[in-house]
Amino acid sequence: MVTIALTAQLPAAAYPPQVLVFVANTGSDNVTVYDTRLGEVIATVGVGDGPVGVGATPDGDRVYVTNEQSDSVSVLDTRTQLVIATTPVGDKPFGVAATDTYAYVANFGSDSVTVLDITTQKPVGEIPVGRFPHTPIVSPDGSRVYVTNNGAGSVTVIDTRINKPIGTIPVGRFPAGIAAGPRGDRLFVANTGDDTVTVVGTTTGRPIGTIPVGDAPMGLSVTPREVVYVANAGADTISVINFPSASNTTTAAVNRRPEGAAAAPDNSFVYITNTASNTMSVIDTATSKPVLTVPVGQQPEGVTVTG
Repeated sequence: MVTIALTAQLPAAAYPPQVLVFVANTGSDNVTVYDTRLGEVIATVGVGDGPVGVGATPDGDRVYVTNEQSDSVSVLDTRTQLVIATTPVGDKPFGVAATDTYAYVANFGSDSVTVLDITTQKPVGEIPVGRFPHTPIVSPDGSRVYVTNNGAGSVTVIDTRINKPIGTIPVGRFPAGIAAGPRGDRLFVANTGDDTVTVVGTTTGRPIGTIPVGDAPMGLSVTPREVVYVANAGADTISVINFPSASNTTTAAVNRRPEGAAAAPDNSFVYITNTASNTMSVIDTATSKPVLTVPVGQQPEGVTVTG
């Protein structure tokens, strides 16, 4: 693996215009903004206390950052890279995901999801979920939100039309990261407590497989070609699952304590935050190997890609 300075560039032609990566730096109370076209950090934005999760609206205009220690969400305008609102939510907010109407904030300390109107940036509802909700995601068609319940070994299913829970899916021990396949027919859940990924069929709402990965999997992301990248926080590696051929899983070393994972929309790169080394690894999907290491803030955790 090669570490390259911030001004080093990846091939610009691989990206659509202005695709940005946002990294929540828990230890420095800020967000790093990385421009994939330029191959460099273009901004560092101060937010609340202990930012952990980060999620973008489908149009890429807004990014939501959960501030775990100040029980709030910072809203960033992606064009100006400025905070345009700060909204109080539940206790110890962790992950966040957004549709084109609402943002959904998983409150780890209050076993609930706060629903924010993305026009007013105000809370409009609170949804009860399982114990210690960790990470929400939105289905590709926007009809469902899936929330991992870290203390309950389950995923709560929320209908976004009525903003109420409609089901619970059993998964592994201490589920953390979650991602949907590009067609929305499968979910992939990283189970930190038993070093596995649970595969869930969304039609039945039941697990259809379990795949062993590295030690303490945390973040997880799926490319448009349904290759699953898993950040193994306890092993300093990523597992790469070429679904549906789970037997074709490979491993690559990254920096210390990888936790967050996000895939570019054009299947070019995957971005992994390394919490203990204050860096982000850029993984080339053609080789599933790191090609760039980007210094970010202190203790980076959540990461999202716009576009």
